[in-house]
Amino acid sequence: MANQHLFLGIDCGTQGTKAIILDAVSGQVIGQGAAPHTLISGANGRREQDTHEWTEAFCLATRRALLAANVDGQDILGIGVSGQQHGLVLLDHQGQVLRPAKLWCDTESTPQNERLLAHLGGEEGSLERLGIVIAPGYTVSKLLWTKEQHPQIFARIARILLPHDYLNYWLTGRSCSEYGDASGTGYFNVRTRQWDLQLLRDIDPTGRLQAALPELIDAHEAVGTVLGSIAERLGINPKATVSSGGGDNMMGAIGTGNIKPGAITMSLGSSGTVYAYADQPKVSKDASVATFCSSTGGWLPLICTMNLTNATGVIRELFDLTIEQFNEQIAQAPIGADGICMLPFLNGERVPALPHATGSLLGLTMTNLTQANLCRAVVEGTTFGLRYGLDLLRHNGLKSLRICLIGGGSKSPVWRQMVADIMNTPVICTEQSEAAALGAAIQAAWCTSWATGHEDSLADLCERCVKLDLASETLPIAANVAAFEQAYERYQRHVATL
Repeated sequence: MANQHLFLGIDCGTQGTKAIILDAVSGQVIGQGAAPHTLISGANGRREQDTHEWTEAFCLATRRALLAANVDGQDILGIGVSGQQHGLVLLDHQGQVLRPAKLWCDTESTPQNERLLAHLGGEEGSLERLGIVIAPGYTVSKLLWTKEQHPQIFARIARILLPHDYLNYWLTGRSCSEYGDASGTGYFNVRTRQWDLQLLRDIDPTGRLQAALPELIDAHEAVGTVLGSIAERLGINPKATVSSGGGDNMMGAIGTGNIKPGAITMSLGSSGTVYAYADQPKVSKDASVATFCSSTGGWLPLICTMNLTNATGVIRELFDLTIEQFNEQIAQAPIGADGICMLPFLNGERVPALPHATGSLLGLTMTNLTQANLCRAVVEGTTFGLRYGLDLLRHNGLKSLRICLIGGGSKSPVWRQMVADIMNTPVICTEQSEAAALGAAIQAAWCTSWATGHEDSLADLCERCVKLDLASETLPIAANVAAFEQAYERYQRHVATL
């Protein structure tokens, strides 16, 4: 077994934690494990999680992956952590978590975001100053919300961390952040790659917030090695290196080989994302395009929709269908769902920018109101949101020769065909659908290689470890493309009325 170079990749998402064991020499994923999280929800837009659940799930998923791989945890050379972006984890001076983490999909701090955006001079002022437009869900408004709603907790803040930063802190005892995930905080300048300290001083003139910031490190740098007590809990080598890690989109880019211009990754997860690599911070004039940094030294212009498999899941559960039955229903209904259009904005929406929107069903008649049409309408509606975002990226000069599809929804052949037709672009999946966990493991191998002076570049590792599933390749069908174009125009008309 000595010739294996084993790395652990972790993806801590909204719904659960996934772990994979990667052999970086053969490029094979040799074991996987998962464990679920629960969500704290409120009708006011509250979406929070108890960080204790993340660490428990981390241990459980890791042990399951090691068992599946049938390897000794002492052979793990490095760990990479991918985390859901924008979340806020607050620690006190003892390193204890002060309250549940507010998540990317939390909209409770929308009023604070609106005031901060006005303070920055609106969308234009925010773009000019930060290179992004702060949106509800970004970390910065969560800080102002905490100050206003929980002043006693705010007074005890000693560290401000993102979810993946927190897991790195739990693993190593070191508080740091890397540029990719930091880009989504709203107090980071994506052009200069530095914290915007003045914005934090505006929220709290005492300087407490800037003192609580983690130090910034490069994507190829290691955070440190695993603490002995944690290594024991995980059942892994205490000398294992912990890489910088990053946000789930940044790690998904690595896990799909999206590390040079020309590739587009589309993720069909709880939320939908579309992103492409850029070697310059060419900031789009459109507020919906977030020009984040990548976790590979470049940039990652990205759009995110708030409603994807969370919306399709609601309809599927409403009719008590398995995923197979749901896909059969979609296939039975015609393109355009017989005139039914669903605007699936159940969580508010970021792209199109409608934070206060709710979901709606339009075009219902006595004859078209069927289960199959409703199932189809929700999948079409969520996919049209991604088309809207892809068009924004294309207007920004990004070329898309092929879309690499990841996330739970990518496993559905019906949905893949729909994406190919609606985007009028060939679609292919990676063999490893857990692209963020794979990207985290590849980044850990890159970090370890960098530290030991070996010659494995990130491109070498991606070449070896990212495998395309040729059987999944799906080409657009001309007749479908034309039919979807009409349905998409109808969707845009409905959105315009909001």
